[in-house]
Amino acid sequence: MRRTADSLLQPSDEVAEALASGAPVVALESTIISHGLPQPRNLQVARELERIVRSEGAVPATIAVLDGVARIGLSEPELERVATEPGLRKLSRRDLPPAAALKTSGATTVAATSFLAARAGIRVFATGGLGGVHRGWTDDQDESADLDTLARTRITVVCAGVKSILDVPATLQRLETRGVTVAGYRTDDFPGFYLHSSGRPVEWRIETPEEAAAVMRGQDAFGGEESALIVANPVPEDQQLDPELHDRVLAEALAAAGRDGVTGQAITPFLLGYLVRATGGASLEANLAAVRGNTALAARIALAWSRS
Repeated sequence: MRRTADSLLQPSDEVAEALASGAPVVALESTIISHGLPQPRNLQVARELERIVRSEGAVPATIAVLDGVARIGLSEPELERVATEPGLRKLSRRDLPPAAALKTSGATTVAATSFLAARAGIRVFATGGLGGVHRGWTDDQDESADLDTLARTRITVVCAGVKSILDVPATLQRLETRGVTVAGYRTDDFPGFYLHSSGRPVEWRIETPEEAAAVMRGQDAFGGEESALIVANPVPEDQQLDPELHDRVLAEALAAAGRDGVTGQAITPFLLGYLVRATGGASLEANLAAVRGNTALAARIALAWSRS
């Protein structure tokens, strides 16, 4: 029997009802639960992020693939499964068809979450930091699938910039080339993930969720390619990772990766893990502070969008 989009993409009853009624919905990724945090804190954070969305008047839709089916909004048992199941795969956009065919379970990256959210009719997505162009791209051409997906997906992503282990200037250039709009939320600087600022400027600044919703309406009115809007929301300065500590430890991490020959898909978890260990967990706390702020802002944007 041929599997259809309806059988592969299943919103929860709550999410389906919200979408049908035009209520605000916020998509949340699941890799932070399965791969980004240790147990049992990962499940605690997953529940906390959903509570933040609800407290702002929106419906959370945490996304994951379970037994080959993309679940748009997870029940409590499903959330627990993502947080505790050993060997859960990390699925990007390209992995969704084989995962469906082989009835595989996995957590969704920014690329996969963006794609699935948009297919389900969700317009706003909250995450920590985006993937992008890796340092040393001219040698290995390592670039996250996030960028290509965002260039082809009409979704608003609230994030704290791109992961600071990446080549931020090259990533911003690639986003410009691919026609992805980037707006700083109450900032003229592109955020630095763990840091309040990456030191790179943004060309557009918005001050309110309503302005974000207006930009989204403009995207639809102009038409053209179905590209994303990135709302770059910096971690508060009093919750950022100490910039000097960040720069020193990142340099150490890059040197260690070079010595150990770590490349390709292994480089990001290696560097992020190194930062967590070498900063005594401070980088993880900065990451979580950013995710919380992004989640609250995404819910406010979704609410403004539902009223526009």
